[in-house]
Amino acid sequence: MELDTLIAYLFRWIHFFAGVAWIGLLYYFNFVQTEYFKEADASAKSSAISKLVPRALWWFRYGALFTFLSGLALAGFLGAAVNFYIIIGMLLGTLMFLNVWIIIWPNQKIVIASNELVLGGGDADPAAAGALAKAGLASRTNTLFSLPMLFFMGASAHMDGYGRVPMSSEGGVSELAMGLCLLIILALEGNAIKGKMGPMASVVGVIHCGVALAIVLLLMMQFL
Repeated sequence: MELDTLIAYLFRWIHFFAGVAWIGLLYYFNFVQTEYFKEADASAKSSAISKLVPRALWWFRYGALFTFLSGLALAGFLGAAVNFYIIIGMLLGTLMFLNVWIIIWPNQKIVIASNELVLGGGDADPAAAGALAKAGLASRTNTLFSLPMLFFMGASAHMDGYGRVPMSSEGGVSELAMGLCLLIILALEGNAIKGKMGPMASVVGVIHCGVALAIVLLLMMQFL
């Protein structure tokens, strides 16, 4: 086995491991914890925020970090194998990583600190409610992005179609399709920064939105 092949595979293994930890916790937060918090009494919710959430967020944010870094390393090894499918997957993954570290984690720190104030007999931080809403919207957007991200990451290596050929080749993804795909993704990211939850508010809703986004992006790549 050549050394370059071994190194590339080791980075891919790290990418898989970190990605499973990251996306698994993303789904835990959105599909399990959020729904539990809607039903839990105040003391149980406060205890979870104090003891459970910080531990889960540690694995969550560092899973995102190592997924991103190993992905960058893999991109360097891919070279000419890069296609538009993987570019879309990488863009979505990068935005998800940035959402974790720039929006979700800073705002969750405010929520956790406010909870500690209450446990200590003080008053809750007035900014906590707004911080929770910002973190929640970014987290739901990451869940939305995760479905097409995983689809196109896999499609880059396993699915025939226009995305698999070099973009400059005849029959490749058109400039119009590329532009529209990027515009839709960036618009959704803009909503994550300062927008509304909309149909993503429910678990079923965000899953449906994620599947729909993957279908729309694929159809544009294939037929525009």
